[in-house]
Amino acid sequence: MRDLPECAVSRRIDPSVWSALKNSIYPGAQDDSVSMVWDYCSARGLDPLLKPVHLVPMYVEEKATGKKAMRDVVMPGIGLYRIQADRSGNYAGASAPVFGNDISENLDGTTVTYPEWCEITVSKLVGDRIVSFTAREYWKENYATAGRDTVKPNSMWLKRPRGQIVKCTTAQALRAGWPELGAQPTAEEMEGKELVVERDITPARPAAQKITEADAQAIRASLNFADITEQRFCEVSRIASIEDMELSRMAGAMNWIKSQTAKPAEVIEHE
Repeated sequence: MRDLPECAVSRRIDPSVWSALKNSIYPGAQDDSVSMVWDYCSARGLDPLLKPVHLVPMYVEEKATGKKAMRDVVMPGIGLYRIQADRSGNYAGASAPVFGNDISENLDGTTVTYPEWCEITVSKLVGDRIVSFTAREYWKENYATAGRDTVKPNSMWLKRPRGQIVKCTTAQALRAGWPELGAQPTAEEMEGKELVVERDITPARPAAQKITEADAQAIRASLNFADITEQRFCEVSRIASIEDMELSRMAGAMNWIKSQTAKPAEVIEHE
């Protein structure tokens, strides 16, 4: 275990499993990225050795600042969508893909022939009926480019123009039939694209103002007058110490102290 990185040790990952993840399933990936895969799979009850998710290098933009950085993003593969649909118990299969007309186009000096669109229908058993969900995806709206400054397809989309669009279309059809799959796009859909991360830019709620030292002394004097221990007061107020009392709660606290004694309230106010 001493040869494992801390991220693997803290997660109690078996050395042989870590080795398989690093050297076979996600070769070349950083330790932190593989750890993200482990956490994702653990949270969803998946076997990471079956590679249900992919590490997709993406330019991630923070919408609030506009800053972009390349990082690995964990994304489900189309295989995971198929597994989840099958596990639902009501998956009734999918049709063969149907393609639109082939189009030949020069994209940054490279001639590419691709189907205009792809259409796939998945079937779902709902009660005693089979319900169909059809998705149509257009190649030009889905393909991944070879870089940020070119419209040329990357090597995979260039080599398999039909195979890649089939995966994207299947993902859309499965999401339509099984909304519980979630809205996260698959790795096949997001490869080569930029990810815009929404950030909550609502100003943080200001920290509650605590009572002053003089306020704390006044509370202690009232507690002493009412013969109430500081420990009991803190337990009732659910605070660790009197100094932790929020200023907005002080009036209510003083009223509680007064209610615990038979002495006139004005006497407490003058203590």
